[in-house]
Amino acid sequence: MKKFYFCLLSILATMLLLSGCATTNDKTASVSIIYGTCAVLSLVLLVIYCYAIRQKETWFLLLFCAIFVANIGYLSLSIAKNLEEALLANRIVYLGSVFLPMSVMMIILKITKMHYKRWLPGVLTALVSIVFLITASPGYSDIYYKEVSFEIVNGIPTLHKVYGLFHDLYLIYILTFYAVLITLVVYTIVKKKTSSASHAIILSVAVGINIAVWILERSVYVEFELLAVTYLITGIFLLALHLMILENERLRALAEASANVAVVAEDISEDVPSAVSVINNTKTSVDVNSAQYELFLNGLTELTPTEHTIYNYYIEGKNTSEIMIALNIKENTLKFHNKNIYGKLSVSSRKQLLEIYKELKQTGNYPME
Repeated sequence: MKKFYFCLLSILATMLLLSGCATTNDKTASVSIIYGTCAVLSLVLLVIYCYAIRQKETWFLLLFCAIFVANIGYLSLSIAKNLEEALLANRIVYLGSVFLPMSVMMIILKITKMHYKRWLPGVLTALVSIVFLITASPGYSDIYYKEVSFEIVNGIPTLHKVYGLFHDLYLIYILTFYAVLITLVVYTIVKKKTSSASHAIILSVAVGINIAVWILERSVYVEFELLAVTYLITGIFLLALHLMILENERLRALAEASANVAVVAEDISEDVPSAVSVINNTKTSVDVNSAQYELFLNGLTELTPTEHTIYNYYIEGKNTSEIMIALNIKENTLKFHNKNIYGKLSVSSRKQLLEIYKELKQTGNYPME
């Protein structure tokens, strides 16, 4: 897992270094190099997902394919020599771009385990396909672009467009999807559909960066399509979040198995004391306990300041009444904090919390205070 994250960070670092390419005298070459690098990185990301990730999701495959196709389109447009080539490249860009918001939306629904109607993917796919056909019409019809011409501006191939009626429909389509994505992110944060603040931040960046850049490019003239880079960032962040959630689920499953093993061991110990040592010496038990400790330590970093204060009071041996007086809070408020603390630390009670704390202290695995 760590190697995979290192690979993702390497891709991000490469993308940040792309800005240095734009200092060359030949703008066409520099822009093409950036688009070409984005296309290669998109392909690398797609290959990594196909061959390195065991649990594959259809929507991630669609997302990475869409990012790759869009970047191929941007690259093709940067080296176009005439109107026909530029329009073909423009269609390729739209082929990737129109499917990307839908993919992101379905991924968010998937990783946050939100329920949706079974017909939703089919309806959305049909809608997106119709939108693509409209955006691909220039050169055949004037419904999307009333007029379109080709020109090399400052060494960069450029399409000059006069928008038609259906272009407004495309804007409505994009803005609607963005509004839905923002709503999903806000709902996820408010309803705590993610298990930690870091997950919520990653999700917010993955969605917000594309929306911000899309608005920027329509407010300020930019020679380079920044979306070519932000598409990649979105894909990387969503994949990282997906893998983090899967890892947390794996650790939680191991922790639950640990609790079951402990119960079985306790039952057996009443009749056969030696059986306890046999169980405790098995590799499964060791792995499970390690997983529970890891969940506990990871959860400590996710505690809010108030939750951390309450946790420290428990460690100090304070009772409920003492904590309520010290923090000037009511019993229901303390119960609310307890629920969050137990959930983040993957424990079911204060007793289990203190037991794991003592075990970590005794083994020297508890972080320095």
